[in-house]
Amino acid sequence: QLQLAESGGGSVQAGGSLRLSCAASGDTFSDRCVGWVRQEPGKEREVVATITARQFTVYAPSVKGRFDIDRDNAKNTLYLEMNNLKPEDTAIYTCAAAGTGVGCPDFIYWGQGTQVTVSS
Repeated sequence: QLQLAESGGGSVQAGGSLRLSCAASGDTFSDRCVGWVRQEPGKEREVVATITARQFTVYAPSVKGRFDIDRDNAKNTLYLEMNNLKPEDTAIYTCAAAGTGVGCPDFIYWGQGTQVTVSS
């Protein structure tokens, strides 16, 4: 059973940056699609960014050019570098992973989430 644990959330002013990390354990990491999703209370969950086992990345239009997703398979860790943050980026950010051999973003494993708050 793959387990995911996020870190790096917090509060920042608009225009600032944050880096989220997600440590994976318990099963293979390098051979599956992983990504970040976010959700604000009362709103739909949004897939922010995904990265395949072959390092192919996809971003939501709302974050393209500001966020960067990356993975370090040697450390079983997923990252999300967030720059030029806006108040509308405020949400709970959750790390997610698909099953092996399954495409993005059919996530079946989820972290506990980390809060990101951007003030104007």
